[in-house]
Formats: sequence, C-alpha cells, structure tokens
Amino acid sequence: MTPRKERRLGLLFISPFLVGFAVFTVYPVLASLYYSFCKYDLLRPPEFVGLANFRTLLSDPLFLQGLWNTLVYTVFAVPVTMLTALLLAFLLNLKLRGQAVYRTIFFLPSIVPVVASSVLWLWLFNTDHGLVNLLLQPLLAGLNGLLGTQLTPPGWLTNPACTKPALILVAAWGVGGSMILCLAGLGDVPRQMYEAAELDGAGAWKKTLHITLPMISPVLFFTLIMGLIGSFQFFAQPLVMWPNGAPGDSALFYALYLFQNAFLYLRMGYASAQAWILFVVIVLATVLVFRSTRRFVYYEGDNV
Repeated sequence: MTPRKERRLGLLFISPFLVGFAVFTVYPVLASLYYSFCKYDLLRPPEFVGLANFRTLLSDPLFLQGLWNTLVYTVFAVPVTMLTALLLAFLLNLKLRGQAVYRTIFFLPSIVPVVASSVLWLWLFNTDHGLVNLLLQPLLAGLNGLLGTQLTPPGWLTNPACTKPALILVAAWGVGGSMILCLAGLGDVPRQMYEAAELDGAGAWKKTLHITLPMISPVLFFTLIMGLIGSFQFFAQPLVMWPNGAPGDSALFYALYLFQNAFLYLRMGYASAQAWILFVVIVLATVLVFRSTRRFVYYEGDNV
C-alpha cells in the first residue's frame, strides 16, 4: 500500500472524530468568539457591536464581584485541596492492615455526583441541625468557658463571610482523584534513595523534604495546574447550594454569572465575551505557573 493510500485510509478511520470535533468543538469556539462582539439574545440575529460587551463587563459590578470571588476561592482552595490530598496520600501509603479499604473510603467522595454531594453538604452546614455545627458546639463551649467569650456556631449558608470557607471544605472533601495521583507518585519513589539517605543519618522530615517531594513534584505540578483551571470554572456547587443567590453575592462565581447571562438573561453575546475573558485569564495564570515553578519540578531525565 502506497503512503498516499495509507494516509487516506487513516483519515477515513478518524473522520468520525474529525467531524465531531469540528462540529461540537471548533465551530462553537469560533462562534462564541464572533458572538462576543455582537448583541445576541438567541431570538434575533446577532448584531455586531464591536467591543461594547467587553467595555460593559469592565464596569459591571456583578462581573467584578464574580471575578473577585473566584480569585479569592482559587487562592485558598487550591493550596488547601493539594495539601489535603498530599497528607491523605502519605497516610494511606503506610503499610497497614486494611490499606485497600481505607483507600476506597477516602476515594469514594470524589465519585459522588456534584449535585448529590452539594445537597448532602446543605444538611451538614445547616446552622441549627447540621452535623458540622453539632461537632463544633463542644469546642466553642470550651473556648467560651476558657476565654469568657460568646462564640456561636457559624452560619455557613447565611453568613457572607462563611460561604467561601464552606465551599473550600466541600472541595477538600472530594480530593480523592488528586490523592490517588499522589499515591501513585509516592509508589514510584525508588526505595534505594531512602536507604541511602538513612545511611547518611537523614530522618523522616529530611527524607520527605529532600527526596519524596522532589520526586513527586511532577504529580504536584499537575494537580496544581488542574486545580487552578478547575477553580476558575467553579460552578455547580454554588448553583445547587444557593439557587436564589448567596447573601451579599458572596458565592456569585465567575462561571455562575456567565451561566446566568447566557441561559437566564439570554445575553449570549455578553456571556461569550465573558467566556473569552475567562479563557485569557486561565491561559495567563497557567503560563505564569509554568514559568514560576519550572525549576522546582524534577523529571526522571533531568540532570542533578
């Protein structure tokens, strides 16, 4: 078979993917770029307005609020979830009886559907009857007796200052995927490196700092990038937990406001402009992380 026939045969076999990719990915992306310069409500033909959508966004208080909420959530949620996944991986990497059972238990929350887990946390965060506040009551009572204060259980769902910490707790609860990645990275660390370090008198902390973390740094870097992208697209949990909006718009995230503009207010051109700003922000943040962490990530082929 000639190279030309092989190429044609290959294109024939991958043509279903190419057609689907063009129709369901390439076309929507290009269409959203065009609509971002238009006034479009899905009911009438798009009307080209140039940069008007982008100028309006920069003066939209809800857009700025959503951007601020997303940035604050990202700054705190990404490190917390990464640290939680790493600590769980260290614990589940210990040689204990029933290790597989423990790993399964900690992984299960990550496969619970988002809507179901959000409804579950609505009950857990209930101010009067939620399990979280019931567990906090003895601690707060002890602090009140010790310090002479009048601390009360927080209103996770009603206090604007508590909505983002509540969502960060929800995110930390579902780190099973990142935990498995960290476990796989820990399993690939050569045992002889630990043995050599022990011969030199290194303790557990030094072995972790100088061997374990550098060796699993590609995994940590991957979870950082994916966590960063996911946090900018954070959407489902605040929509389910506050269907009518959180107090003070404290849980109005960027992607949630984008969804409202597109499918509630039918401002598709406005939402498309917002989507492209989000795309640029994610790209810039990803490039910044790549450049700032490049020298901290060790790969097997690197010279040391």
